Amino acid sequence: MQYDNTPVSQNIEDRRGQGGGGGGGMMGGGGLGIVGVIAVFAISYFTGINPAVLMGGAEMASRYVNHGAPTQPAKTGPAVDPDDPTRKFLAHVMGTTEAVWGTVLPQQTGLEYTPATLVIYDGATRSGCGGAQAAMGPFYCPVDKKVYLDTSFFRDMKAKYGGGGDFAYAYVVAHEIGHHVQDELGILDKADALKARSSQTQANAISVRVELQADCLAGVWAANANQKWRILEQGDVEKALATAQAIGDDRLQTAARGYAVPDSFTHGSSAQRAKWLTAGLKSGRIDSCDTFSQ
Repeated sequence: MQYDNTPVSQNIEDRRGQGGGGGGGMMGGGGLGIVGVIAVFAISYFTGINPAVLMGGAEMASRYVNHGAPTQPAKTGPAVDPDDPTRKFLAHVMGTTEAVWGTVLPQQTGLEYTPATLVIYDGATRSGCGGAQAAMGPFYCPVDKKVYLDTSFFRDMKAKYGGGGDFAYAYVVAHEIGHHVQDELGILDKADALKARSSQTQANAISVRVELQADCLAGVWAANANQKWRILEQGDVEKALATAQAIGDDRLQTAARGYAVPDSFTHGSSAQRAKWLTAGLKSGRIDSCDTFSQ
C-alpha cells in the first residue's frame, strides 16, 4: 500500500505506555492466541455469552457495556515519538478516511461528515462505552465517537488472519470507520431498535448485516482513496480479502470447536465478508452497501 502522499490526520489519541484503564480481563496486552480463541468459544458454548463479546473482532461489543461511562482522562506517560512508524501509518490511514468520507458522504447522501478519533493503546484503557482490552479487538464506540485499537492486533493478523500487510491493516481501521459512518447515517440506532424487538437469533442476523455493511463501506473508502492517491499495490486487495475471509464467523467457529452454528453468527461468513468488501471496492458508492435488503 502506497500512502506517503496521502493526508495525515490529527485525530489520533496515543495512549500507549500510559497503563491499563479497562480493569481485569481474560488476557493481557498481547491479544488472543489460537489457544485463547479456542478458550473463548469454549466459554461461549457453556455460558451462552456471545463470542463476539469475548474475542478479537468484537467491534461493536463495547457499545452495550457500561453505556455512557466516562472516558478515562489521559495519564502522564512516556513522550510519544512522532516518528513512530505505526502511529505515522495510522495517521495516514485516518487522513484518507477523513478526506474520502468528507467528500463522499455529502456528495452521495447530502450529509456532512464529522471525523472520528482513533485511540491507540496497549493492554487496556477506558472508552466511552466502558473498558477496552486487547482481547476485545478493534471496536467503535458511538458514545464518544472513537475507534479503539490495541496495536498488538496487527501482530495477531500477521500470525492468524491471512498474513497482514499495510492494506489489510488499513482495512481493519476502515471497517471501524465504516461503523462511524453508519452512526452518522443513523443506521446503528435503527439496528439497535430492531434488535430490542427481536429474538436472539434475529438480533444476531441484524448484527451480521451491520458488520457486512461496515465491510462494504471499507471497500467504498478503498475505491475512492485509490482513485485519488493510487494507494493500492499488487496483492493488496488479495491480502485484504484473505483477512476478511479469515475472520468470518464460520471459519473462526470451525477452528475453535470443529463446526459452525450460523444462527450464532454476528459478523458474517467468510464468503459474505469477502463479497461485501468486494462490492464496495468495485462501486465506490454507499448505495451499493444495502446489506439489510439482500
